[in-house]
Amino acid sequence: MAVLLTDRLEFPNPCHVATPDGLVAVGGDLSVERLMLAYQSGIFPWSAQPVTWWSPDPRAVFEFDRLHFPRTLQRTVKQSVILEENEPLGEAAFGAGFGVTFNRAFRQVIEGCATRRTEGNWISLPFIEAYTRLHEAGHAHSVECWRAGELAGGVYGVAVVGLFAAESMFYRASNASKTALWFLLLRLRERGFALVDIQMLTETTRRLGATPLSRKAYIQRLEHAVNLPVTFVGK
Repeated sequence: MAVLLTDRLEFPNPCHVATPDGLVAVGGDLSVERLMLAYQSGIFPWSAQPVTWWSPDPRAVFEFDRLHFPRTLQRTVKQSVILEENEPLGEAAFGAGFGVTFNRAFRQVIEGCATRRTEGNWISLPFIEAYTRLHEAGHAHSVECWRAGELAGGVYGVAVVGLFAAESMFYRASNASKTALWFLLLRLRERGFALVDIQMLTETTRRLGATPLSRKAYIQRLEHAVNLPVTFVGK
C-alpha cells in the first residue's frame, strides 16, 4: 500500500510497499534534496499535484552490450560533431548529422520534452522548475542536437554517482533525439556508469535494445552504482 509522505525527508523501501502498478508514496515536494533521495532509493516522481512516487516492476534499463541502433541512425551519428563548451553553434548544417552539446540548453530540452504530443506527458511547469533547479545544482544533465544553429532535439536525465536516470527526449528533426541518446550512452559508458534507467519500456526504446529488469535486481544494482567514483562532467 502506498505511503503518505510527511515533511520528513525519507522514503519507504519500494520492495515492501509498492502497489502492483508501482506506486510507492504520495505527497512531499520536488525539492533537490527529496528528488536526489528518491533516485538513490530507486524511486521517481510522476505527477506534481499531488506528487506521486513510483518504482515499477519490472524496470526498464539500457545495457551497454545490448544496444541496437539502426544503420540509418549510425550514419547520422558519424556525420555529427561534438561541440566544445564554448564553441559557437554555427549557422551551417552538419550534412545529415548534428552539432552535439552537453548541458548547453537544459531548460530548452526539458521544455521541448514537455511540449511533445504524447499521452500521459507528465512534464508540467512544476517539473520543469524542479528539474531546472536540479540541473543548477549539478545533478541533472542534457544532451542537445543542433542544426543550422537551431535546437533539433535532445534528452535529459539525472545523474546519481554511477546511476543515470534518463527522463525524456524530444525531436524537431528526424533522428535528433536518438542521436542525442547515442551520445549520452557513449558518455555514460566511457565514464563508467553502471546503471542506465529509463523507467518503463516504450516501442522506441525496445527497438534500440532496452530491456526489463526486476525491481529487486534493479535495487541491487542501484546499491552498487551509487558507490562508484564516477561523474557525468569534469575529470
